[in-house]
Amino acid sequence: MPDRMHRAELLQRVMRIWLVGRPDTVIGAYWPIKGEFDPLPALHRWKEDGELLDEPQPRRIGLPVVDKVRQTLKFHAWFPGCPMEEDAYGIPKPKDTEVITPTLLFVPCVGYAPGGFRLGYGGGFYDRTLAALQPRPYTVGVGFAHGFLPDHEPEAHDVPLDALLNELGVVWPIQMGG
Repeated sequence: MPDRMHRAELLQRVMRIWLVGRPDTVIGAYWPIKGEFDPLPALHRWKEDGELLDEPQPRRIGLPVVDKVRQTLKFHAWFPGCPMEEDAYGIPKPKDTEVITPTLLFVPCVGYAPGGFRLGYGGGFYDRTLAALQPRPYTVGVGFAHGFLPDHEPEAHDVPLDALLNELGVVWPIQMGG
């Protein structure tokens, strides 16, 4: 994608606008790998905005840590500059920070399909995590417009996302004008 930086800036802006007015104070995200969109700059701004507004509840960001036994994800508190270490897959994760429970979860999309279904790297971590998390967080997929797969057929275990964002705006749920 020759215009990747521009598209990433647009998606950062879409995320920041989408977050305005959300009641969430704990958001789970991910450390981008293999060319995934990086949600962390927008989330750091969201966290700083909460501090500027002097909200009673501090805003927190969590990054996933793999639970090797259950093959699910737990979210550990993250902030810029916090100590990090690589997990078994070589992905950075927060080191020795507390486990937090997100009410909103941003999920990377390699591709996405009608109905709020996402395509990841096939490990099934997010599907297992979403099936196990109680209460289930509001889930938002983020990816680029070229990742839309109109003919993708979801598998039985696939959990649809509550919303999908790309650099053009909200893709799912479909907003009807009028």
